[in-house]
Amino acid sequence: MSHGPRSGLAAVSSALLAMSRHLEVRDVLKTIVASARELLDAQYAALGVPDDHGGFAQFVVDGVSEEQWKAIGPLPRQHGILAAMLHEARAERLADVRKDPRFEGWPKAHPDLVDFLGLPIRDGEEVIGALFLANKNCKKPEGSCGFTQDDEELLGILAQHAAIALTNARLYERSRELTIAEERSRLAHELHDAVSQKLFSLRLTAQAAARLVDRDPSRAKGELQQVAALAAEAADELRAAVVELRPAALDEDGLVATLRTQIQVLDRAHSARVTFTGHGVKALPASQEEALLRVAQEALHNALRHSGADHVDVTLDRRDGGAVLRVTDDGNGFDPQAVRRAGRHLGLVSMRDRASGAGGTLTVESAPGKGTTIEMEVPGG
Repeated sequence: MSHGPRSGLAAVSSALLAMSRHLEVRDVLKTIVASARELLDAQYAALGVPDDHGGFAQFVVDGVSEEQWKAIGPLPRQHGILAAMLHEARAERLADVRKDPRFEGWPKAHPDLVDFLGLPIRDGEEVIGALFLANKNCKKPEGSCGFTQDDEELLGILAQHAAIALTNARLYERSRELTIAEERSRLAHELHDAVSQKLFSLRLTAQAAARLVDRDPSRAKGELQQVAALAAEAADELRAAVVELRPAALDEDGLVATLRTQIQVLDRAHSARVTFTGHGVKALPASQEEALLRVAQEALHNALRHSGADHVDVTLDRRDGGAVLRVTDDGNGFDPQAVRRAGRHLGLVSMRDRASGAGGTLTVESAPGKGTTIEMEVPGG
């Protein structure tokens, strides 16, 4: 709560600085009403932000205790003087608000307001709030308003800066919401990539074990042990995706070793021959290593699930200070333009996004009956 009046340029400057200091909309609203009540030495101040349904999305008061506010009940509607300020967008200065023909009363627990000063808060042509004060702390001759023309002008200055502060706070909150949405989308993408590829390998290995149970129990046992290892790796990947959003094996083994291990698993689990060759690739920035791994996993997934390939070859080579990944299969191939026109993506959008996000490029070469080559290049750090 505020304590006593303040006046002069220093007080106005202090109020404006206080408004600009906050980024949360609710904090900005509270600062505006507290500053207005203190500067103009009133008993009560309030600010309402209208919604699109005849009420207020937010309504902040100063000079009313928590107990009083709870006793007053639901937020007010847009009616009476409040509606006039919002819809007619003009200031209201009244000696006794109760005698105005637009006055419609207030709830039983509401404090008794007499002299009144209110005006809209505008952002250009849009009215984004209504700010008002009541019960000026001064001697008032019978039938006169305690609020002066100077008060109205001062409140007008405050309202102009309040509009800026409130708009900035809204933009900040909107930006934060978008950031959170993007992060959730990224997390979902990470979880999908990290776990689905591992589970795909797990399923193929389990199928291979099932085929070997009767005719080669010892090999089946080996495959089942690999299932257990893959399950443990999937759990590690999930934890890494949630906690670090980075594959666990990359931190421990590096990109080349991680790719080699995963490709060996796929080679054992699938009827197609899957090979890997790495040449002289040094450590890359973490974001690039992760992007290269995810693109390799997506390309392998497509080749093994959709292409009908007999052989899938993965190479990772050093190029200048960076690296180039190439995934080539001898499968059915496809027409990239036709796929795009049909609204199918085969993970290509995801791979391009990953390459771009790591500062790299992705190219796709394919044609019906001629296999597919997916190449991703990153510049290094």
